[in-house]
Amino acid sequence: MFTVNLKGEKTLKNLQTALAGEVMAYTKYQWYAQQALKDGYRVLYDIFNETAANENEHARMWFKALHDGEIPGTVQNLTDAWAGENYEWETMYDTFAKEAEEEGNTQMAELFRKVGEIEHHHRDRYQTMLNEVQGGTVFKRDHKVKWMCLKCGYICEAEEAPLKCPVCQNSQANFQELIDYDC
Repeated sequence: MFTVNLKGEKTLKNLQTALAGEVMAYTKYQWYAQQALKDGYRVLYDIFNETAANENEHARMWFKALHDGEIPGTVQNLTDAWAGENYEWETMYDTFAKEAEEEGNTQMAELFRKVGEIEHHHRDRYQTMLNEVQGGTVFKRDHKVKWMCLKCGYICEAEEAPLKCPVCQNSQANFQELIDYDC
């Protein structure tokens, strides 16, 4: 990929608009693919998915152009994700809910509020992960926990996830703390 030295505000705005458009198209085409399959059109499912993959690549290209030719590192991405979710929770959905109420759309207002609460959870989750990445504790705990390999399902109990899965040989990156759900 190329490094972009942008000159002028129009090109920057156009890149941002192109990115937003490609991301929207990617998402819509995935939904359209699922609907085509549901409606019995496998060939259209394949075409929508292929086009979605193309749109995703275009979006990646524009995103990289906006970030010096690279996808930013995980700490920067977590910080950016936190900021986006915080804005959605604190400002965007609250404003949308108030405006929907003013227009008499109480059901939509309630939906905006509920989604805002979900964004609050997302924000907090990103903060937790940012703290763990910066503190070097993504794969470490101060007590024994169950770790599960997401590739093969191997489970062990330890303070730290294995550097390599003893079953499938995949790296520590594929481990997560196993949460047992008693339903």
